[in-house]
Amino acid sequence: MPRHFQAFPNIKREIMPKIRSNSSAKKRFKKTSSGKWLHRKAGLRHLLTGMSAKRGRFLRKSGVFEETSSEGHLLASYLPYK
Repeated sequence: MPRHFQAFPNIKREIMPKIRSNSSAKKRFKKTSSGKWLHRKAGLRHLLTGMSAKRGRFLRKSGVFEETSSEGHLLASYLPYK
């Protein structure tokens, strides 16, 4: 047995380490109960006077990624515990 294990006999060695969640993804994406991913749409921060009102209304709605899409698979790896 290696020396560093002898120094800490109470450590459980059979447990796998936890996976880190991506902090930026935690702030930007939310998983729904049906498994889809919600996100805010880009483009509503500045330079809004030149934008049509219709465009602004459509940007206010949440965007959705399906769980089976390529973005959905990527988000599942970024947020393994959601």
